[in-house]
Amino acid sequence: MSAVALPSTSLGMPTVVDAERSEEFRARRAGELALVHSWDLSTSADGPGTRMTLFLSGCPLRCQYCQNPDTWFERDGIPVRLDDIVARVERYESVFRATGGGLTVSGGEPLLQPHFIERLFAICRERGIHTALDTSGFLGARASDALLDATSLVLLDVKSGLPDVYRETTARELQPTIDFGERLHARGTPAWVRFVLVPGLTDGWDNVEAVADLVAPWTNVERVEVLPFHQLGRSKWDRLDRPYHLVDTRSPEPELVERVRGQFRARGLTVF
Repeated sequence: MSAVALPSTSLGMPTVVDAERSEEFRARRAGELALVHSWDLSTSADGPGTRMTLFLSGCPLRCQYCQNPDTWFERDGIPVRLDDIVARVERYESVFRATGGGLTVSGGEPLLQPHFIERLFAICRERGIHTALDTSGFLGARASDALLDATSLVLLDVKSGLPDVYRETTARELQPTIDFGERLHARGTPAWVRFVLVPGLTDGWDNVEAVADLVAPWTNVERVEVLPFHQLGRSKWDRLDRPYHLVDTRSPEPELVERVRGQFRARGLTVF
């Protein structure tokens, strides 16, 4: 349907635009279509081996240090059919097998579009392709058991350990992430925990200790990645004309990074 009709008269008859929106909504609910921001092919950046990372549009969090604020709104994404994504994944299947890599779905927050991920991961699982879900866990309740059954690895972003710091960092609440982490632990779903270290925001000793308190009992956590803050995403904030509060924040000094990694190591966690 390429034609776009003008709005109908007061009789309220549906327009071509209405029909297109209705079909898109149906396809998304069925997991046949997703709103995609972009995709990338890289090595060991979003999971093991060489990976195709699919970035979906839409995110309920407003992280101060977000590298991709252009992914916040689903409406900005490009509609892409499931079959088209599967075809792209199949193109790199031999590379995945040779390197131990696979497909990572990220965002934004991918669990805004859980039906699509469930179907995509199920296809990958049938083909023996490793799958990774990169999520904040804020919408973890939307992940069905079937989706998690088809997930080889969860990259869980635990952005802060204290509720007030989490709220300041993301403008959202911490508890849904805790609940999702507990669920993954109970299921035994392998997870890598990611923690972004931002001087003056997330670097407080007590905040890091609180993250370690949460993570240490989760026996499914294979590693903790401490990710130093950087300014590479600032240009996107400027381009979008959004207020950026970390203009004067510098990347953490090596001593601070090592201190934080040491706090996690002290709990017996494998740290990168």
